Amino acid sequence: MKLRLGMIGGGQGAFIGAVHRIASRIDDEYELVCGAFSSNAERSKASGIVLGIDEGRAYASYIELIEKESKLTAHERAQVISIVTPNHVHFEPAKLALENGFHVILDKPMTLTLEEAKELKEISDRTGNLLCLTHTYTGYPMVKQARDLIAANHIGKVRKVYAKYPQGWLSSLAEATDNKQASWRTDPSQSGIAGAMGDIGTHAFNLIEYVTGLSVSHLCADINVVVPGRRLDDDGAVLLRFDGGASGVLVATQVAAGAENNVQIGVYGETGGIEWQQDDLNSLIVRYTDKPAEIWRTGGGYTSTAAMFNTRTPAGHPEGYLEAFANIYRNFALTIKAIGNGEQPSAQMLDYPGLNEGVRGMAFIENVIASGKSEQKWTPFTI
Repeated sequence: MKLRLGMIGGGQGAFIGAVHRIASRIDDEYELVCGAFSSNAERSKASGIVLGIDEGRAYASYIELIEKESKLTAHERAQVISIVTPNHVHFEPAKLALENGFHVILDKPMTLTLEEAKELKEISDRTGNLLCLTHTYTGYPMVKQARDLIAANHIGKVRKVYAKYPQGWLSSLAEATDNKQASWRTDPSQSGIAGAMGDIGTHAFNLIEYVTGLSVSHLCADINVVVPGRRLDDDGAVLLRFDGGASGVLVATQVAAGAENNVQIGVYGETGGIEWQQDDLNSLIVRYTDKPAEIWRTGGGYTSTAAMFNTRTPAGHPEGYLEAFANIYRNFALTIKAIGNGEQPSAQMLDYPGLNEGVRGMAFIENVIASGKSEQKWTPFTI
């Protein structure tokens, strides 16, 4: 049976809402049954009609959605609410949804502040309703393969980590034009205290901790506003120290003119290294000190259980961004169904970003911005 899905945000003209809907449909684990697709009631209704939603379940607001869906029978009401709004409209709908018996899929970063993120975790822990955070890049099979190789000590103890996320779409003051994506992402009232570091720096941070299995313990940040007139950071670099002694560098910029979305990571241990980049997302380079480098490929019969579990097609058939997004949706759905059947979800089912990643992501934002303003060289990573 498909899970009944509701959506908050993501109406006509919204980019990420369509991505979420495609991801939810790839594995036939969800059926979109309701939504509050816009803060404008008429646009929400119009979006619902286009998406084939019953007219009575295209709601004028997220409050109306949660109130009315809560009153339906257990066999009718939505089971999962996907929230695809700007950052400042994450906490309240997620809180209401969790408190009213819905599981939640939430775009990153989790909230506007760290305190809000902690509160969502407390609500989820208390109610037993689950939350999934869409850190897309951990959904790639070769990212999972990298994690498994490192966990198996394939390159020895990790010593050095590099992660980079370069974009160029904010190389000019795009928010001064009719660019809605630029407008809200550079507005502190909608985006929070961080710009580039919140938008894409959190992806690089999440990728680092997911792949290495290490936790950042200290950091030293250089945060910049490059484009005159911009209110939030559009460029930055962070030196990292990890529990266990490894060190690293994280770079996130939205003013690398001409750059697209080639997020990349390199992890180097005592006996070798692992490199992955989104521009060649189905390849993983594994380097050694005493023999030639290897190129591991998605779909190869030699890949790990987790990598194969998140691969749909034979080797050589590209699986990309939408499929990585879908892996997160699918694993979350399988977890919900297993629990609903009284079963223990497998490790592969539970392999999706959640509340712990969301809280650490918000802590990353607040620690990085504080470090960028501080004269102190190294600051502890506090939650």
